[in-house]
Order: sequence, then C-alpha cells, then structure tokens
Amino acid sequence: MDTLRIATRKSPLALWQSEHVAARLRLAHPGLEVVLVPLSTRGDEVLDRSLAAIGGKGLFLKELEVAMERGEADCAVHSLKDVPMELEPGFVLPAVLERADPADAFVSNGWDTLQALPHGARVGTSSLRRQAQVRALRPDLQLSDLRGNVNTRLARLDGGGYDAIILACAGLQRLGLEARIRSRLAPPQWLPAPAQAVVAAECRAGDERTIGLLSVLEHAPTRTLIEAERGLNRALHGSCHVPVAAYAELHDAATLRLQAMVGSAADGRAVRVQGEGPSDAPEALGRRLAAELLARGAGEFL
Repeated sequence: MDTLRIATRKSPLALWQSEHVAARLRLAHPGLEVVLVPLSTRGDEVLDRSLAAIGGKGLFLKELEVAMERGEADCAVHSLKDVPMELEPGFVLPAVLERADPADAFVSNGWDTLQALPHGARVGTSSLRRQAQVRALRPDLQLSDLRGNVNTRLARLDGGGYDAIILACAGLQRLGLEARIRSRLAPPQWLPAPAQAVVAAECRAGDERTIGLLSVLEHAPTRTLIEAERGLNRALHGSCHVPVAAYAELHDAATLRLQAMVGSAADGRAVRVQGEGPSDAPEALGRRLAAELLARGAGEFL
C-alpha cells in the first residue's frame, strides 16, 4: 500500500490539524495509507521564556524539516502563522487549506468582554501583537506572558493565575472548546496575526509525488489572502519579535482588501493602514501597505 508520513508536533492542536489533513487525504486518495510521525520541537519544550527570546516561531518547524530531510517523513503540517516568512531552502508549501475563524478569543471565567474587566486585571498572552492591541484599548490592565499548549493555558486561567487570557478562536473550535470563548476579538477593530487560522502542508521541493498528493487540499481563495498578509509581513521583516497584524478579505472576485497594523506592546501606540488591490497581485498589495506603514512611522515599533 502507498504510504504518506506526516511529521507533526505533539500538542493536541497540532495533532488535530495533522489528523484533519490525514483524513482529507485518505478521502481524496482511496488506498493511500497516511500515518502521523509525532515529534517534539524546541518551541514546545522551552516554555519559561517567550518565543521571541528563544529564537522565534521557526523553532516549531526545525525538527519537522530535519525529519523530512532524513527521509523519516514525507511532509509536515503547520499552523501557517507559525511558519517563517522565508522557508528554509529546499522546502515548499504545496497546500494551503481553507481558512477557519481568524478572530482572537477573549477567554475569562468572570467577565464577558475585554472592556468589562476591572481596573488592573491580569491578562495572559505572550503575543506582542495581542499585547499591543490590549494596551491600546485598556492601558490599565496588567499583561503577563503565557506559553504552552491550549489546555495548559486554560488550566493556568482556571487556576487563578489570570483574570482573562487571549487565544485563537480557531484553536479552541478545533479542540471542541468553543464554549470557552466569551467574546470574539475581530476585524476591523482587532486584527489577527498574518495567516491566523490557516493550516498548511510543507514538503521537500522537487518531491513531485508528495506535492501531487497534497495539492488536492489547496484552497485558492485562502492562498490569495495569506499571500497579501504574509507579503506585508515579509516586507516588514516581521516575526514574533514584532507586533504586526494583518487581515485580508476578498471584496469580490477581482478585488482584495487588506487591513494592517504595527503597534507597541509597551504603550499601545499603533499605526494602521488599509487598502485595496487586484486579487491576482496579493503580494504587491501587501508590500504597498507595508511601505505605507513605514512611511507613517511604523519603523519605530519594529
């Protein structure tokens, strides 16, 4: 039997995403055996420091790419927002799946919204992008780092370590935890990370068999959206070190709209832009808005 091996992180969310891809592939390719190869990454292991402090989101990919290079796996499945703007040489993203809910989730056991939190309440998030947007809306709140998988973060909230935490809606929904979402933090007031809620498959460039198997999962409209968002982030040299937010949507078949923000996690100051462009040139729209952000002083926060 033909077999495809998917390298994946061991967190419950990563395993869900990889199993979701595996199920779609089994349906599309009857007779294909799809197996998961769970691996531990440095990004999962070092939880006492922020991602920015230990080297960035690429730490979630390295071990998976090594497994592909060694021939121990054929492909890997990622949350695309964790994938660096430039892939390591020799790797490609042959499939971008349809985007789920891109909003962030306000999660609390005592309050329904960010605005309802009492003065000085403790909010947990390690994302500089989320911290910048909280600071802009509620400069009185205390922000604390929060790492670990979704269940670990929820346990710390439930244990009384925080009054509220901010997670991704898509992650909670995928794990059957949608009931924990007290309110959605959504565009246009609140912007997600570039490519948030998008699952992507990575494999070795030139591996035509694997590229062919994965290509059935490609969702062209989502690819257009994320090329605009990641194009903007690439032009800003964005990573988890900088608070960049971006959200693209197709206005119609020919027109793409992009909103973007660069902010300060220290004091909530931010520069925001929005614009439109042809949907067949998404990266150009991203680069144009990145230039606008820089022209308006966003470089101070980068």
